[in-house]
Amino acid sequence: MGLWDKLKGQLIDVIEWLDDSKDTLVHRFERQGNEIKNGAKLIVREGQNAVFVNEGQIADCFYPGTYELETRNLPILSTLKAWPHGFNSPFKAEVYFVSTRQFTDLKWGTKNPIMLRDPEFGPVRLRAFGSYAVRVGFPETFIQEIVGTNAHFSTDDIIGQLRNVIVARFTDAVGENKIPILDLASNYDELGARVSDQIMPDIQALGLELTSMLIENVSLPPEVEKMLDKRTSMGILGDMNKFTQFQTAQAIENAASQPGGSAAGQGMGMGMGFAMANQMGNAMQQPAQQAQPAPQSAPPPLPAAKKYHIGVNNQQLGPFDRAALQQQISAGNLTASTLVWTKGMANWTKASLVDELADLFDDGPPPFPPS
Repeated sequence: MGLWDKLKGQLIDVIEWLDDSKDTLVHRFERQGNEIKNGAKLIVREGQNAVFVNEGQIADCFYPGTYELETRNLPILSTLKAWPHGFNSPFKAEVYFVSTRQFTDLKWGTKNPIMLRDPEFGPVRLRAFGSYAVRVGFPETFIQEIVGTNAHFSTDDIIGQLRNVIVARFTDAVGENKIPILDLASNYDELGARVSDQIMPDIQALGLELTSMLIENVSLPPEVEKMLDKRTSMGILGDMNKFTQFQTAQAIENAASQPGGSAAGQGMGMGMGFAMANQMGNAMQQPAQQAQPAPQSAPPPLPAAKKYHIGVNNQQLGPFDRAALQQQISAGNLTASTLVWTKGMANWTKASLVDELADLFDDGPPPFPPS
């Protein structure tokens, strides 16, 4: 091999990357010390960006297309290297191919249960999981913030950080919305949209874009789910008496259909028949008991008789009941014009003007009719 062929082999003529993986985000073009010659061809395929880095500083970024590398399409790199216009010498620069396609079906889930207070069940522990999709939306930012000098960067290198961000924002969204557990299934889309809005700034700060966010399931601990299943089963059964009667009738039919009609089977059938008859008898007695009128309660006690105070010679006497008032009338202490008072009266009043006492002073006969 001649000297020229050896030198020619050290120069890069075509820069391209054929991605045969499903999880590569960034690939650094390896040249093993070779230089890129002026006028080399750069091929950037759909779903890729090519980023040129000079001594750790990002220079130019190329989008899908085919380019002939020269001063006019490497303006930033030309400035960094102080190339004169129309340079012809080879140059060195790191080339990073960034995949901008969507990376789908990435999984997220809670490592530990989320403690929440449910309005129906009280304090509960929830687990949740789902999937999401991302793409590199800002290649320069992604290389600066995440990739650094790594020659190869895949989704496995970042899904842990993304999962932590999603779980933190999901926990906050569920806690703030206070959605009952039994209503969570009807709010998956709304929760997913809210979580997407909350994590978008965090994702974009890494140079990524969140293209999809799905909540697939929110579950309770297995012990709680078993109790919930029992509660659901009781609701489906409905009337327990009717269900027991149905089960008994089925058991009798099964026992009667046993081959040979053994004594044990007959005895079992008779026992179940007695049990069913007893249940039916109880069921028939319940409406009869409900139809019986409730016993009448004892009458309330009679109201206490009123007692009155009377005024005699500027003195207050009493209180006296009706019988004692009649004695005061006989003794001459109580007349129709005597002032009396009892609880509930605003002022002292003449006895003849009190309805309850007026009849005490009507002993005389009515006026004689004229002839």
